Amino acid sequence: MSADPSIHTVDTGFQRPGFDAAYLIVQDGRAAFVDCGTSLAVPAMLQGLSKAGLDAEAVDWLLLTHVHLDHAGGAGTLLRQLPNARVVLHPRGAPHMIDPSRLIAGATAVYGEQEIARSYGRIEAVPAERVDIADDGHCVELAGRTLRLMHTPGHAQHHYCIWDARSRSWFTGDTFGLSYRELDSARGAFILPTSSPVQFDPEPLKASIRRMLACQPSAMYLTHYGRVEGVERLAEDLLEQIDAMVAIGRQCDGRPDRHRHLLAALRALYLERALAHGCALDQDAVAEVLAMDIELNAQGLACWLDRARR
Repeated sequence: MSADPSIHTVDTGFQRPGFDAAYLIVQDGRAAFVDCGTSLAVPAMLQGLSKAGLDAEAVDWLLLTHVHLDHAGGAGTLLRQLPNARVVLHPRGAPHMIDPSRLIAGATAVYGEQEIARSYGRIEAVPAERVDIADDGHCVELAGRTLRLMHTPGHAQHHYCIWDARSRSWFTGDTFGLSYRELDSARGAFILPTSSPVQFDPEPLKASIRRMLACQPSAMYLTHYGRVEGVERLAEDLLEQIDAMVAIGRQCDGRPDRHRHLLAALRALYLERALAHGCALDQDAVAEVLAMDIELNAQGLACWLDRARR
């Protein structure tokens, strides 16, 4: 099935090209953004509007799948340019966008002030009066086109995905994993789960994936990165890998050098699957593409293991 021409991909430029996407949905001259990257992506977001033949006044909605900074860090800054847009947030995520101090403190503790400034730019609050809270099943209307928001915990407790019946597609944030175009092969897209800190929970994540599959989607629009088809195969790959990652976590737990073992085992898992998939890159190049995700997945598994013991 060909891509719906009313859906436009915006490369936010976070970290590298082809890594972090936002989406622009256009219907009868009105627009909705799905995620927005960091404040450094605001020029790219506005350029995406311009390429679609629209101005900032045409944007009715900013739909934030969750409040991790690579998805939502630029929301407050972007809103200054979108006079008519309302922000739609999960009930658990909304307080952190209205007052982002805890988000900023947490990210700064992990990355340091210099890296936050370099990669994320300024993180501004979202005005409370411009926020709509999305309970499970919440719908927004875009010029008569219904977008339905479904809570999808597993990557984060405050995560939702967006079902667009017109294109028979989900906008998946991080729930439906990561898929980079460098790793495509004749079999199609290569995919892996994201267990990044701090709320990874494997059973809810698998349930969220199965719930999305029940709509029989033709395609998924991933933040990392782009539109993918062959959804049933990809879902099976994700479910297998989530179970494999859980097994790796349990095997490595209790070791004094747990993080090193997690990194090595995850690297081996993904490289083995990439080789079987027929990725054109050699193993060192695949490892380089996935280096950040391997590190974050190891951290997320560690958080899950530690939380299970409390």
